[in-house]
Amino acid sequence: MSVQRKYFGTDGIRGRTGVPPITAEFALKLGWAVGQILAQDGRGSVLIGKDTRISGYMLAAALEAGLIAAGLDVFLLGPMPTPGVSYLTRSCGSQVGVVVSASHNPYYDNGIKFFSADGKKLPDAIESKIESLLSSEMTTVDPQNIGRAKIMEDAAGRYIEFCKGTFLKPFDLKGIKVVIDCANGATYHIAPHVFTELGADVIAINHQPDGFNINESCGSTHPEALQKAVLTHRAEIGIAFDGDGDRVILVDHRGEVVDGDEILFIIANSYRNRDILQGGVVGTQMSNLGLEKAFNQLQIPFMRTQVGDRYVMDALTQAGWQLGGEGSGHIICLDQTTTGDGIVSALQVLSAMCHANKTLHELKKGMNKCAQILLNVPVAKGSSVVNDSRVQLVLKQLEKDLQGKGRILLRSSGTEPVVRVMVEGEDRNIITHAAQEIAQVVEHVAKVT
Repeated sequence: MSVQRKYFGTDGIRGRTGVPPITAEFALKLGWAVGQILAQDGRGSVLIGKDTRISGYMLAAALEAGLIAAGLDVFLLGPMPTPGVSYLTRSCGSQVGVVVSASHNPYYDNGIKFFSADGKKLPDAIESKIESLLSSEMTTVDPQNIGRAKIMEDAAGRYIEFCKGTFLKPFDLKGIKVVIDCANGATYHIAPHVFTELGADVIAINHQPDGFNINESCGSTHPEALQKAVLTHRAEIGIAFDGDGDRVILVDHRGEVVDGDEILFIIANSYRNRDILQGGVVGTQMSNLGLEKAFNQLQIPFMRTQVGDRYVMDALTQAGWQLGGEGSGHIICLDQTTTGDGIVSALQVLSAMCHANKTLHELKKGMNKCAQILLNVPVAKGSSVVNDSRVQLVLKQLEKDLQGKGRILLRSSGTEPVVRVMVEGEDRNIITHAAQEIAQVVEHVAKVT
């Protein structure tokens, strides 16, 4: 019988720093619990990387102590994008990779997630096993078996070379001006080098983290500064990462945002034109209806999963496909890597531009997005308001009013205490009204329950 997961969500463990479970005490015990499972196979190694938020030092140190107490050796990567930890875990032959990051969240949040030896996220069964050990008394191995810690000095260089290797040969980026928004996060010392070494003229912004400015009015969730910089510098493309570098949003030379759905379309179409697309493409319930229609026209199979990259990954694995992602810019290219990687995804788009000799603006024209309204309604953590009968009643009536010309999706976020309201359709005024109405009902029910 599996243990119900109390701490692990869709993307590891996440919350406000200093509030359980995001505390030094919990991280210490968590590291030890992970070590208990891994140490069963004998002494091994664990990699720990983090983003740039101030609390990362505390949590990484606590995890390190717990893992060492369990008898495992630890390699410290310092600031490293989440996909970089994934790559280094599998390339170095480590048993597990640990990432201390809250991705696109503000600096006062943090989180902990794990990669297995193959660079993929831990299965639910392993996470449940880890949780079952958290209630056990923490012990330390005999002194002669205590693990060691070491800094991996060349971690950044290894990941930079890997990223460069995913760019389409024999092309390079000479003559292409690129603006990169690093979100003051983990890509700040990685991404500029990747694109510069491939020949691009790089202008980097938001690449001076101070522990507090990660994701602050910048990066993939706030592309306004990037849009302005692209126009100011007359760049061909703008690239915005989130705090841990697993997401990417682009800006074309006209200053228009190119979101994850459009990125997925561009990569898939390029793969198709080059005859390297394996099977179809996986999106989610939040993927724009225009993406589905575009793939239908190209006769590219398309399937939807629950929201969350782990569900996209599961669907890709089961179908034997290679490409999937989300509108947020979390794109998985399994022919290149084993998890969402913002740098690698951006390089696949640039490869498409070089191969087709077209601008980003031209490449995205093959997909016509339907109007989509997204609203976040704050709720109590763990709230089941989405399933409330009052909410469902209004939801069914609004779906009936759309008369098959749109769709509504309500879901509880796996990373934040909010209910995400998405309404999509042909008429922006109609879907805006529907989104506001259902959001008001969710907000009201959340307050009175």
